[in-house]
Amino acid sequence: MITWGWSGMAHDASLAVFDNKQLMFASHAERYSRIKNDKNLNRGILIDALYHGMPDEIFFYERPWLKKTRQLYAKQYNLLTKPSPRSVLGELYKNPPRIRTTTHHHSHAAGGYFTSPFDDAVILCIDSIGEWETISIWTGEGNQLKKLWSQSYPNSIGIWYSGMTQRIGLKPQEHEYILMGMAAVGDPDKHYKLIKDDFILKMPTMQDGKTVFLRNCHRGCMNWRPLLNSVQDYADIAAAVQRIYEEIFLGLIRHTAYLTNGRKKNLVLTGGCVLNCVANPIAHTHFDNVWIMPNPGDAGSAIGCVLAHKSEHIEWPGPYLGHNIQGEYPVEKVIHELQTNKITAVAAGRAEFGPRALGNRSILADPRGDNVKSLVNSIKQRESFRPFAPAILEEHASDYFDGFTGPYMQYTATCKDPTSFPAIVHYDDTSRVQTVSKDDNTGFRKLLECWYELTGCPMLLNTSLNIKGEPLVNTREDAQRWSSQYGVEVCLAE
Repeated sequence: MITWGWSGMAHDASLAVFDNKQLMFASHAERYSRIKNDKNLNRGILIDALYHGMPDEIFFYERPWLKKTRQLYAKQYNLLTKPSPRSVLGELYKNPPRIRTTTHHHSHAAGGYFTSPFDDAVILCIDSIGEWETISIWTGEGNQLKKLWSQSYPNSIGIWYSGMTQRIGLKPQEHEYILMGMAAVGDPDKHYKLIKDDFILKMPTMQDGKTVFLRNCHRGCMNWRPLLNSVQDYADIAAAVQRIYEEIFLGLIRHTAYLTNGRKKNLVLTGGCVLNCVANPIAHTHFDNVWIMPNPGDAGSAIGCVLAHKSEHIEWPGPYLGHNIQGEYPVEKVIHELQTNKITAVAAGRAEFGPRALGNRSILADPRGDNVKSLVNSIKQRESFRPFAPAILEEHASDYFDGFTGPYMQYTATCKDPTSFPAIVHYDDTSRVQTVSKDDNTGFRKLLECWYELTGCPMLLNTSLNIKGEPLVNTREDAQRWSSQYGVEVCLAE
């Protein structure tokens, strides 16, 4: 039985393929179209999906008719005539099977829980908006999901955070991670009270998880305090917004624990807001174990909508689910380029499903160089304050970092020796760490082992193989074009 799940028609379309209970493929449409955040599926992604067989059934990640009721309420009349998922898919694939739907937050909850290692957990979902819901809390026991609580539009943490992203000159629903990075160079106190007074009526508490906003930022908040328009103002706004988000997040974590009387020790975090790796360590203050799938946003719901219908755990295969550049991982070539130039790139094996490059579509560099950070930022054409992540052999992580770490760059931790590794620390001496375990048995693990043996350094700078505003490199041809255009050797699978 071949099953497809897909998400899109709003932003960041994706497609997943299951063969019975086995997840075979998952990728983002943007990787094929080369259009950042592309909301539409395309022929390229379908060709890779069809390699696994014709679909017997198809699921979609939300309920369009329910979404239209909210769009009508919000007076978004231009969205009411959008075509159906079946008609959209039918333009690329003739006579598809009947497409079944589920609710947006059910897709998120199922994607998080049924890919987790837990058979007993509580699930916290935070995003901008589904059909109506903006936050929801569920329990997962065995193969059963039960919703305990939810909050609805127009009160949305995600919409507010995106609105403030736009307010400081960034692109909403795409550049929220830049606001998060900018926060480290701002003063979190300067505009903290001003923002809370202007935007927030009620913060969540342990007994009541609701956040109530004084204004709806769904159409932006560009008219808010227009005289705050300097570069430093933007950094100070970012710092206050991030601080307030973390306070809200802590309130939701406490409320999640409260709803289960503290009995649940396992937490699943899901929804686009949990890409906020600075806030995520807070979750460990109330829970022993935390799982965040590597693609917790809407794109990951291509997996979640299938699991919402199947209601059963799968064996999580890892994040390398996309297009395959076949051949051996070029360990020796990467090492040579690093030793010669301190920077290189790699495109080998199956592409990562999710927003983080995890070693198969990565720019790699020696983290010890004083000028490496500025060099990589120059190549990627991005802001100088932006940090880079380290990928480190898991068994050495605690020697170099204090705090929570994991395999998918979902937490920030404090670097113990930032002066020795200037390329991978932010202004506050934190790093978004990727650990690579012995169990991975990947080419990237072998590369790190070889690098450590040669240099005594168990980590590399690891950032996505793209430039600002462009999707990650996907195919061999993409990699060759990128290398020619930006002057960095891309080591391809051999």
